[in-house]
Order: sequence, then C-alpha cells, then structure tokens
Amino acid sequence: MVVTTSGFRIQWQTEVGHFEAIEPTLEEVTAHAAMLAAGYNDPLNAELMGHTEPLSDDEVVDHYDASMEDGVRSFLLFFDGALVGDGDLRGERDGAAEFAFMIAAPSIQGKGLGTRFAVMIHAFGFAQLGLSRIYASVVPHNVASRRVFEKVGYRPDDGPEARSYADEPGDVTLIIDRATFERAHAPALEQIQISPRR
Repeated sequence: MVVTTSGFRIQWQTEVGHFEAIEPTLEEVTAHAAMLAAGYNDPLNAELMGHTEPLSDDEVVDHYDASMEDGVRSFLLFFDGALVGDGDLRGERDGAAEFAFMIAAPSIQGKGLGTRFAVMIHAFGFAQLGLSRIYASVVPHNVASRRVFEKVGYRPDDGPEARSYADEPGDVTLIIDRATFERAHAPALEQIQISPRR
C-alpha cells in the first residue's frame, strides 16, 4: 500500500552511527537555515550545484517553502543527532522522480554519509511513494556524487525521460529501478525504519 501522508522519519542504526532523515516542518527548516545556507554557499558545493549567488537564511526557507508547495519530498539529514545536509525526491510523475542531496561540510564529505542517506531516501521513494525508477542529474566533474550514485546502483541513461530531469544540457543523467535497488540493498532494507512523524 502506498502512503502519501507527508511528514516521515527514516532511521538506520549502523556500525558507524545513527542516521536519521526527517521531512521537516517549515519551523524546523528555519531553525537550521543558517547551517543549510553555509552548506549551499560553500564554494565547492556551490560550483557543483550550480549556484552563482550566495543564499541567505531567508532564501533557504523560501526555497523549502516553495519546494514543499510543489510536492517535493525534502529531508533534513542527521548523523548521530547533528545536521549534516539535506536531500530530496523531486519532479515526481508517472512512477518516477529525481533524487538530489548535499552533505554540507566538505570536511565530512567522502566518508560514506551520502551513500547511506541516499539508500535511506531511495528506500522511502520505492516503498512509500511506490516509485518504479529514480533519476539523478550530475555535473560531469562532480566525481564524488557520481561515486555515490554508482554505489547505490545507478547506471547512465541518456534517454528522453532521464534527460527531462537534467538541470543543464551538459549534465550526466543516471537511473536506478526498484528491482535493482532492492537486490543491491536487501540487508540494509531489513534495518532501515520508516515511520510517519505526525
């Protein structure tokens, strides 16, 4: 049964620590806006995400507000209780959506956090939203994100549906389907807990 109620919590207790992703209220976004803005505005992150102008705390909140209105399933990502980034499923249509994420501080990037959070949000998308495929769009030189997507099980896809999720014409587009994901991550799926927050 596909549940469409908003406000979910995804948890995964691993050997390295506790991972939690929550669909936040706007008040929770406001409370964390400064940290999120710092992540978006970090020069390395901004280049890879295509941001040309710094974002203020208020602009971060406005972005989340607009995204929620558009049906984006946004998550704040916590590791051992500390906010480390965000991720979302966007553009949901015809059983498909696009996944995007950010691990905010460069000092904690490349340590496996992004891969685990990606697995958690994909578990939600396939199990709770009933998606059959999820796409990603990556700038060609974003090697770290490409590595995350490959670990999750994505493969390149240059077809018309995949290209419709590309942010820029030169972006690399990737796809993963539900069966591939479930095969690749069966042990994790037995440990990940998804529950409504409210």
